[in-house]
Amino acid sequence: MDIKTCASGSTEARIEELRRRFGSDLVILGHHYQSDDIVRHVDIVGDSLELARRIPDIEARNIVFCGVYFMAESACLLARPGQRVFLPDHEADCAMARMARAEDVERVLERLSASGRKVVPLAYVNSSLAVKAVVGRFGGAVCTSSNAKVMLEWALAQGESVLFLPDRNLGRNTARILGIPEDKQVVLDIARDNLDTPEVQGARLLLWPGCCPIHESFMKPDMVDAFHRHFPGCRVLVHPECSPEVVERCDGAGSTAYLIKEAEKAAAEGKEAALCIGTEFHLVRRLMERHAGRINIIPLAQATCADMEKVTAERLLATLEGLEEGRGEVHVDEALKAPARESLVRMLENCR
Repeated sequence: MDIKTCASGSTEARIEELRRRFGSDLVILGHHYQSDDIVRHVDIVGDSLELARRIPDIEARNIVFCGVYFMAESACLLARPGQRVFLPDHEADCAMARMARAEDVERVLERLSASGRKVVPLAYVNSSLAVKAVVGRFGGAVCTSSNAKVMLEWALAQGESVLFLPDRNLGRNTARILGIPEDKQVVLDIARDNLDTPEVQGARLLLWPGCCPIHESFMKPDMVDAFHRHFPGCRVLVHPECSPEVVERCDGAGSTAYLIKEAEKAAAEGKEAALCIGTEFHLVRRLMERHAGRINIIPLAQATCADMEKVTAERLLATLEGLEEGRGEVHVDEALKAPARESLVRMLENCR
């Protein structure tokens, strides 16, 4: 056994030792996009919606969230008084979330509403707590890829227009499901300030110009076409953060939970020789290993999230070793908690 293997083994052993020591006073949550080195130590693994739903029922005093920063912020909003939320690396951010700054969102909403038109903001969960607070103050809500259709329907019923942010791809793909005409959708040009144009004023769905670099840059339409040529009759399933041009060529698109369930179903039925999945590679590789021998799961692209990878076993260990001193604890602005929590609660209440 080499030195690296020994070090890895000792890190794992120490993490498990500390988990046993803290017992019921500790719960570790992990997103599906985390590496196997993290997932093996997690008590609850899930997508954004599943993890948000589970937090109110957690009784442990210490919640360690293995994911990115906006997820830990959401955990803070839903945690009970006296509970503490920790993130092993506070630099684990989200490129998409950074594309929508709270001050810009507030300015845009004020401008759009100046004429008396009711514009309801709907923020993808991949957004900062400050953005969620703005959304809450303007009567909007949060959504995830699992419930985007339900929440967009809800938002459309609340006003004359919806501002969907920050992911234009999820917004466009969800609009297509709901049958919203393309001429009633507009991607805002925040830099050029095109808020007063007739197209914007007449749009039913206003889209923030953000995206997930992993799903947009590494998942391309010609890759879907190539898979279909090489594996006739086999399906390609992708995450709806991919561009509409990719989604339209695929056999299905849905949340992380959807992709996992479809892989499990295909493996159990044994009717397909191969299944291609387009999303973050840590999850796809886990599905490949889990269903090996039953179905050949192929990644559309081997793209990983650099921010998710910042949470390592070593950083998880450091957090657990400093838990009592508060190392890695996440603190949120008290002034933002109430409106941000309101936007989250609206989602949870409409998606029970």
